[in-house]
Amino acid sequence: MTGSILFDAIVFLAGAIICVSIAKRLGLSSVLGYLMAGVLIGPYVLGFIGEEGQDILHFAEFGVVVMLFLIGLEIEPKNFWSMRKTIMGMGGVQVLGTMILSFILFTLLGFEWKVALVISMAVALSSTAIAMQTIKEKGLMETTFGTSAFSILLFQDIIVIFMLGAIPLLSNADVTSAENNTGDGNLLDGLPLGFQTLAIILSVVVIIVAGKYLIVPMLRRVAKTGVRELLIASALLIVFSISFLMEYVGLSPALGAFLGGVVLSNSEFKHELESTLEPFKNLLLGLFFIAVGASINFIVIAKSPLTIGGILVAVILIKGIILFVTGHLFKLKLDQKLLLTFGLAQIGEFAFVLLSFAFDLNILNQEQMDIMLVITALTMSITPIVSIINERFLLPKIGTKESIKRPMDHIAKSQKVILVGFGHFGSTVGRFLRSHGIEATILDQDSNRVDFLRKMGFEVYYGDATRIDLLESAGIAEAKILICAIDNPSVTKSVVKLVKEKYPHVELMIRAKNRYDAYDLLNMGIENIYRETLDTSLSLAKDVLSKLGFRKYTLTRQVQNFIKYDEESLRRLAAEPKKDDNYIFKARKELEEQEKLLDADFKRGVVEYDNHWDSEHIRKLLENSKKL
Repeated sequence: MTGSILFDAIVFLAGAIICVSIAKRLGLSSVLGYLMAGVLIGPYVLGFIGEEGQDILHFAEFGVVVMLFLIGLEIEPKNFWSMRKTIMGMGGVQVLGTMILSFILFTLLGFEWKVALVISMAVALSSTAIAMQTIKEKGLMETTFGTSAFSILLFQDIIVIFMLGAIPLLSNADVTSAENNTGDGNLLDGLPLGFQTLAIILSVVVIIVAGKYLIVPMLRRVAKTGVRELLIASALLIVFSISFLMEYVGLSPALGAFLGGVVLSNSEFKHELESTLEPFKNLLLGLFFIAVGASINFIVIAKSPLTIGGILVAVILIKGIILFVTGHLFKLKLDQKLLLTFGLAQIGEFAFVLLSFAFDLNILNQEQMDIMLVITALTMSITPIVSIINERFLLPKIGTKESIKRPMDHIAKSQKVILVGFGHFGSTVGRFLRSHGIEATILDQDSNRVDFLRKMGFEVYYGDATRIDLLESAGIAEAKILICAIDNPSVTKSVVKLVKEKYPHVELMIRAKNRYDAYDLLNMGIENIYRETLDTSLSLAKDVLSKLGFRKYTLTRQVQNFIKYDEESLRRLAAEPKKDDNYIFKARKELEEQEKLLDADFKRGVVEYDNHWDSEHIRKLLENSKKL
């Protein structure tokens, strides 16, 4: 309206804040709030955004790119392989079934078979952005619906690569090269179709190789600097570079980002990248939804309302039927099938990419392109409304089931135990846990140590545990126990404070360097405190006394008594000012009392109860000495 980027920013932010706030107050999805904001500020209602709406949509698609990169980070290759039956099964049935019915529909409507095939590809894809945002918002990720939707969306995100590779084969190469060779196209312009396909395959290979041999070594060097801003810049550089490469060869930047995420999912920087990019993803996804709402062309709708309305209803019905059948074939319960049907019945963001690519290759004409773009935007816009109808009116009538909890090993990105710090202390804890079948998500901020330990076979991740976003990406919300084994008391206290405030359900087990650190932790409300020198020093003292002739059973029991009395004393003295004379007086009294109790325990135990372990051997020696 004014041409000022500051004014545009004000409009977008104000629209998002107002509409999303209203949507959440009404109990609706934030996605619906963003979409309504886009419609209101768009060129066809209030007119704050004019013809630049499409340009904003292209920019906002970077939110989808970041989201796919983060989804890729969650899919470790070994977990992906364990999910292959669900992904290939449910995803394959849904995509193939939708493509067949859509192809028949658009052929009957008089579209050329090449046009019908391209449109059927676009229709087969659902919106990962909308579906995943809604699933996470409503806490449905661990339901049968959540895992099924995730599998289908993942298959769609992968199959897009092959769809983009196949579309050039449907075009007339001579016409395409002549009309598209304008000097501002991509690398594929003017190349024979065989070379275009080869370029696509090579770009995927480049991402995989670069992830292992270029990106991870670069991140290690950056991590050694200790400057967090450089890590943020590195994370953005990775996503920008992958996106540029894929766009340069004419493919979807989001698909390249997804592949990059999968390649880096086994690296030690997985959680650091997740926590760094998460704020950018949420902000840009909101912008994407606003841009989708603003891109709905009401002029095109006014020209052909019946055609667009009929195709819109037909597409949703086709997708809904196939999704319901898919859920039935894989034995989902009725409520889960309905959630799947209504949650994924829209056309997704990758349809914009496919349709634009086909238009550039002269497969679609302008009218077909306009109609399909409007239908795509409309299906995305009405999905939250349709889902509300399902949740408010259909599910209550059939009896909505509780979330079906089941093992999520194939997509789990965290364990029930988080171990912070993997130095000598932490590694001992981790090794002992692992030897008993307990895996922990391990975080450490020493990049050199992380690199070394990963070579040793430990799954250690680089990151600063004082950042709650990193802990969240490591799975603190689902964890039962957090072990803090770092040797920096100030960092330990920061971690304790964060977790107690945000996730009080997590049990904290904390390493303390000494008695004074333990005092501070007790005053913070921590019960499980482990002084790093206590057990070791007592173990040494026990061995000394053993070598001097004391009985091992007696010494072991006395060590346990010492720890019990010392812990009790620790709690009584915790609230006392440490530099006060009163503290010194009370501490001396505590030491005297402990020594008295231990002496009494020792004398009572030797005379009355000490007949275990090595006592028989010692008794024989004593008896022999008496005979002599």
